[in-house]
Amino acid sequence: MVTKGTSLINEVPIQSRPRERLEQYGEKALANHELLAILLRTGTKGANALSVAMQVLNAYKDLYYLKTVSIEELMMVSGIGKTKAIEVKAAIELGIRVSNATQIKAGQITSSRQAGEMLSIEMKDLQQEHVIVLFLNTKNEVIKKETIFIGGLNSSVAHPREIFKGAVRYSAARLIVSHNHPSGSPEPSEADISFTKRMIECGELMGIEVLDHLIIGETGFISLKEFGLL
Repeated sequence: MVTKGTSLINEVPIQSRPRERLEQYGEKALANHELLAILLRTGTKGANALSVAMQVLNAYKDLYYLKTVSIEELMMVSGIGKTKAIEVKAAIELGIRVSNATQIKAGQITSSRQAGEMLSIEMKDLQQEHVIVLFLNTKNEVIKKETIFIGGLNSSVAHPREIFKGAVRYSAARLIVSHNHPSGSPEPSEADISFTKRMIECGELMGIEVLDHLIIGETGFISLKEFGLL
């Protein structure tokens, strides 16, 4: 007989369902059995996914031992068939690999000239204005290079919030902003100077240093740091 309140996940109050809780509060707010229940997705006629997840954790007591169990051992838990056992093993292995992963570095920036020369190769012949940001760690190693915006022929509408959103996402300590002038001349405009000042102000508020703003032209580049704005 199916026991009322334990058979179906839709009988669990919405505010207690693991998927809804993760969406509302984030994954760190969920208990181990809730995270496992999301992986399991469904339960059995006599137990919902939350109950099956609890049975799995009770069988192995500790997450350390859970990562060592075989597919066959997982299938010994009621409600865990071969498909669920394989999915759980795959999720555990992916978690281990993510935990062991290291952040890829794309070289170290030692000067504005080095950054400008590197970016000029990529940006000098672009026919639309691109805003490209180098996100750096405390050692000035490039942890991410990202195109934030692609604009029209003569203007961009990049906003500092988009740049600092990336800085927070990548845990950057510093950044270098660059954009090209399709007209060919790297001479900064009033809009470029105003944008740079806003970037500096935002960086100071957030504790993320703006090392430079580089303007790339057809035959060279200008560093606004050397221009006296940083």
